[in-house]
Amino acid sequence: MTDRKKVLIIGAAGRDFHNFNCVFRDKEQFEVICFTAQQIPKIEGRTYPPSLAGKLYPEGIPIFPEIKLEELIKKHKIDTCYLSYSDLNHLDVMDLGSRVLSAGSNFELIAPKDTMIKSKKPVVAVVAVRTGCGKSQTSRYVAKMLREAGLTPVVIRHPMPYGDLEKQTWQRFGCYEDLEKHKVTIEEREEYEMHIKFGTIVYAGVDYFQILEQAEKEADVILWDGGNNDTPFYLPDLFITIADPLRVGHELTYYPGALNIRMASVIVINKANTATKEQLTQLKKNIAKVNPEAIVIVGASKVVAKNPENIKGKKVLLIEDGPTLTHGEMTFGAAKVAADQEGALEIIDPKPYLVGSLIDVFKKYSHVSGFLPAMGYWDEQIQDLEKTINAVPCDSVVIGTPMDLTTLINIEKPTSFVEYDLVDMDGELSLSTYVTKFIKEFCKKN
Repeated sequence: MTDRKKVLIIGAAGRDFHNFNCVFRDKEQFEVICFTAQQIPKIEGRTYPPSLAGKLYPEGIPIFPEIKLEELIKKHKIDTCYLSYSDLNHLDVMDLGSRVLSAGSNFELIAPKDTMIKSKKPVVAVVAVRTGCGKSQTSRYVAKMLREAGLTPVVIRHPMPYGDLEKQTWQRFGCYEDLEKHKVTIEEREEYEMHIKFGTIVYAGVDYFQILEQAEKEADVILWDGGNNDTPFYLPDLFITIADPLRVGHELTYYPGALNIRMASVIVINKANTATKEQLTQLKKNIAKVNPEAIVIVGASKVVAKNPENIKGKKVLLIEDGPTLTHGEMTFGAAKVAADQEGALEIIDPKPYLVGSLIDVFKKYSHVSGFLPAMGYWDEQIQDLEKTINAVPCDSVVIGTPMDLTTLINIEKPTSFVEYDLVDMDGELSLSTYVTKFIKEFCKKN
């Protein structure tokens, strides 16, 4: 026990816990000293609880802010730091590596094969090269096809455990009341609501061994709905990666999305209806360079605005999906597309009217301009969002996040909700062809 390898896991409340559970839990050759946390507000300062950490950690494992990385390495004489979170520019990965190495520790990554759990049921994985490429709409597309084939898909969603980790060991979402029961954040609602709306059960949480065990009890097919650009937690029988022509080059320069583009059997180029010919051509060239065996499908993101009369000729405030526009680095989302389609008179910049924690969000993500990301990780931030929305001098609010914000906040102006779905492009290969092939090969019912 005295020769145990001292480990620090660099994370962001999700992949880090999964890597621990897969590689380090109950392994006496390792001593995991701590986690560090980044990206999501207020996740540091907690403890990975003993019930999840296992027999070797009766006090649990502390979680510190990433800013203390060098201090922790030196204080505890860490042998190896393992990078365990997603959607990082390759330069940022090596910046972290340089910090670790210069502080005296080794810097390592864990291969996907060591963290992809084998399921008893067929698995479709939907992942992406960046946050905001269109994973959710692709997952809904696949789930609909599975239901139409008489199968029961159960979605397992990438972790977003921002609350009590012990209570979030595994969570089942089968109805809207479950969202209230589990006190989910806006980010979680954005991912769960649309699946629930169409009758698909969703599981998520912290321990993806226990989650899979529960999901397999009621699933014909496991549908992995990935987060950010992370690799799948389960070994897929059909591996679908979404690429974004509006961010050409990111499929080669972001971790671990660059793994997803190389590992996929099917690659869907989404948003082709809003991309240029040059963008599509370059993206196809980049894909062919690193994964020439993949099937490449071109799809469109169909945007439909409800109550378009609240947009046409109006001064509007745009609310977009939070992660897509913050650490996903997109400069616009579905609300902007809808505003352009429906002829908005003017888009009002919310920046002069920001309240509370949203001021810090705009400081941290300086590229955010002209819209309001739907931030709501804790109650006070949801209140800040409500106050900001109602302070903006606009005629109406265009809501491009996939959850119904009006269930959480009181918006004092008329609204237009924006829905978006993956549709096949005329004259191109169809994703449905390969989902049908998967059903025939892996989902034959006894």
